[in-house]
Amino acid sequence: MADTPSRSISRGRALPCLEPVRLVASAPSRPHTLRSTTSSSNQYNVCRVFSAQHLDDGSVYHGHDNDREDRGLSPSDESGDLSEQALSEAECKSGSDEVDEHEIRDEKDIEAPLEKKRTTRSIKDPNLVGRIDDPENPKNWTTRRKWAATLVVSSFTFISPVSSSMVAPALATIAKDFGITNEVESQLVLSIFVLAYAIGPLFLGPLSEMYGRVPVLQLANLFYLIFNIAGGFAQNKAEMIAFRFLSGLGGSAPLVEASSVTAGARTSAAEQSPWGFITQNTSWRWAFYATSIADAIIQVSGLFLLRETYPPKLLHRKAEKLRTKTGNKALKTEFEHPERSFSSTMERSLIRPFKLLGTQPIIQVLACYMAYLYGIMYLVLSTYPVLWTTKYHESIGVGGLNYISLGVGFFLGTQISAPLNDGIYRRLRKRNNGVGQPEFRVPMMIPGSLLVPAGLFIYGWTAQYHVHWIGPNIGAAIFSAGMIIGFQCIQTYLVDAYTRYAASAVGAATVLRSMAGFGFPLFAPSMYKALDYGWGNSLLRFIAIGLGIPAPVLLWIYGKKLREKSPFAAGGGT
Repeated sequence: MADTPSRSISRGRALPCLEPVRLVASAPSRPHTLRSTTSSSNQYNVCRVFSAQHLDDGSVYHGHDNDREDRGLSPSDESGDLSEQALSEAECKSGSDEVDEHEIRDEKDIEAPLEKKRTTRSIKDPNLVGRIDDPENPKNWTTRRKWAATLVVSSFTFISPVSSSMVAPALATIAKDFGITNEVESQLVLSIFVLAYAIGPLFLGPLSEMYGRVPVLQLANLFYLIFNIAGGFAQNKAEMIAFRFLSGLGGSAPLVEASSVTAGARTSAAEQSPWGFITQNTSWRWAFYATSIADAIIQVSGLFLLRETYPPKLLHRKAEKLRTKTGNKALKTEFEHPERSFSSTMERSLIRPFKLLGTQPIIQVLACYMAYLYGIMYLVLSTYPVLWTTKYHESIGVGGLNYISLGVGFFLGTQISAPLNDGIYRRLRKRNNGVGQPEFRVPMMIPGSLLVPAGLFIYGWTAQYHVHWIGPNIGAAIFSAGMIIGFQCIQTYLVDAYTRYAASAVGAATVLRSMAGFGFPLFAPSMYKALDYGWGNSLLRFIAIGLGIPAPVLLWIYGKKLREKSPFAAGGGT
């Protein structure tokens, strides 16, 4: 049987032959409006369906089994389809059924193709548990409960990035205590934590899909807590490096459960100022003890305040209760099918990000630029204390206060960029007859790509010529503001451009940027020793110009064309 050709949604075009789709999760807070397209005598509804394939639960439009390609089926494989007669009967029946008031169309404005493959899942199944309409639905929580969950998750997201760079002011002291003479090994104490950020999400992501967010987050955080405490008791460099890596694996869970790129950047910088005083007045070991005490409090609060929010897990619980209550063992959810196993989910998590990274020019360019920014951030974080203790002859504690300038830049960049980015997007969408495009996120990349090299230039040469301490701080603040603007624009563009595969697209960038965050600090001491701060930062500046400035221009001109040729991107072909 021939496969139905895919068609993109466009204004003023009728969409014939759209199969009805059951709604998995309702959104009570949104208006209950229903829009349907008429073809002949039947009406077909397009409804919002949560995808089991996304860690970020991005909504997608589909009327077929989740991700046929993940099970080795080509887009044209129709082995599970019904006969034309059966389909016609089912469609006629569906067209005359009473419409449920919760079946609403998602008003997503990003260009995305509707996938219209006819399969057995297109027919309404009386045994399908398709709604979370009880108090367990996070959308039905009270405002107080929502804020409690938000604060707890924010705390989990806060503590891990703080731990990633808390040893930066104490690297010299740790090297002295453990007899580390090699500068690369000394930097490894800091950056090995970030290497775990590249590995952990690849395994924690599938676990989160199978068992829910809360147990994965809680157990991973407990894993982090154990080895972070062990780091405070490390007796040699091998133990220190091993414990840092293992604690990083557990600490990478917020990268899966929450978008912590910008939050991590702000906390990594702003929270370094106390560690210098702790190292100076007590011991570097108290940096580990203090973060462990704070994390233990977060862990306990999570036991009482954190509740599951992952729709497939909530639906599974509801189905289990109904099976027990009614005795109907045939009850199932949209996400319960034999092909969805841990091994297949793990395979997808490990393969698809690299597949996208290897075949999508958009992801290649943006992931490389994002990785470069992330690498520079950790390079600056790791070498910042050395500048103030050697060239400016400040104490470890006072030198740590200069991290505040980085935190100020991150904060201002985030708070100014976010509303401007949304405002520009709305204005360009209005000019485009109300249809949004991922390229509307591009204009804000331009000021970010200019601020990064400007900040590096000021920071490097003011430090080189020993200008007043405010000079390098101004440069660092400008650099950090540009970096966080670039982060925000890149991430929102990837999510908009790869709606269905957003998690994999962001995952590809996450792996690459974490590798850069691990590698850049390792060569930083040698670079500054050979080129000093002026030419060393100028080298970083020239590369930032070469990567950052062409990227938004090329995306603005060629972004839509590249998406149209991609089977993964929104608005692309199949």
